[in-house]
Amino acid sequence: MSDDDDGGVLASLAGRLQHVLGARARREPVVDAKLDARNLRDRGGRLPRPQERAREHCVGPDRRQTLGEHPGLVVTAPAQRPELVGLAGVGMGVADEDQAHPSGEDRFRAMRTFRYVLADVFTGRPLAGNQLAVFTDARDLDDVTMQALALELGLSESVFVLPPREGGTVRVRIFTPRNEIAFAGHPCLGTAFVLGAPLQLATISLETGSGIVPVELERDESGRIVFGRMAQPLPTVAAYDRADEMLAALGVVSSELPVEVYDNGIRHAYVVLPSKDDVARVTPDMNALMRLDLVGALVAAGESTSWKVRMFSPLDGVGEDAATGSAAGPLACHLARHGVVPWGEEIVVEQGTEIGRPSTLYARADGSDEGIDSVEVGGSAVVVARGEFRVP
Repeated sequence: MSDDDDGGVLASLAGRLQHVLGARARREPVVDAKLDARNLRDRGGRLPRPQERAREHCVGPDRRQTLGEHPGLVVTAPAQRPELVGLAGVGMGVADEDQAHPSGEDRFRAMRTFRYVLADVFTGRPLAGNQLAVFTDARDLDDVTMQALALELGLSESVFVLPPREGGTVRVRIFTPRNEIAFAGHPCLGTAFVLGAPLQLATISLETGSGIVPVELERDESGRIVFGRMAQPLPTVAAYDRADEMLAALGVVSSELPVEVYDNGIRHAYVVLPSKDDVARVTPDMNALMRLDLVGALVAAGESTSWKVRMFSPLDGVGEDAATGSAAGPLACHLARHGVVPWGEEIVVEQGTEIGRPSTLYARADGSDEGIDSVEVGGSAVVVARGEFRVP
């Protein structure tokens, strides 16, 4: 896939895409195609391409002879050209390992490039919050490869962006290292931050497995996105019939509120402890938690609008989660339903401290004893890196 194809999904959205995600989203390009071999050699900063090494050492066919003069050689797909990488102002041409040492049919296998953006979500500073990879154009990826890429990255979730089908801005598929899930909070918020800058939209509507999730974006005076707020799917609520097993797996005696399961596309059960220190001391039995029929087990404590939570999700291959947006909204529902906070009151949730990824989430639920009317979760995010995968 060429550079011009990068972000193809975004470019099709009514011409709103002004910048290409990935390397081209930066003012200084990663790849400088204008640098020629002579300039690079003069600047003394690169390794020679495999073809140049062959010419210098008289390896392979006569250098005056082209591939077209070998009737028995059929090239099924052109090999990728080495990229010219800008490194502290010095151009360096580096050949891929498979190009430098071709063997058998591998020389003719076409490699596809898929770019992704890495964001830290539910934080305003890099290297905190919950990590997220967003593949901005996943049209040529199949289910098996998406799952393999999510496992390769090993993040709690990875997002794959596709063209919309139901009137949203884009469609997203969300994968944990072990499976695909219908909905998750920090993937939706992080994806909206990643797409919001080039699309210049006030609202990004994401088509998820649990319906369309709109994310409203707030910008500062310079136009930089500083906050996002998503309207989450309304959860169902039920008493958890394996509460005693869950309490034992968490190593706690009891819960201050009934242990209930909320399902908004992903199932979490909630345990409320007397103090934030009690939450910090929880040491769960991950194997025991894996035997439960839950995606996540959440422990929480706090008062008024200030709450501390920890989320354990070994079933998804995550262990402890740094920030769980899909669970923050139902937590606001849980507290309001049991009279701990008023309906419509926004709570501030701290999470991730114990694993070195401090996060801040904002959640609000509107409703009454008759039911839940709306759920909103908000926070910040920052883009921290860009990269690409090359797969057959």
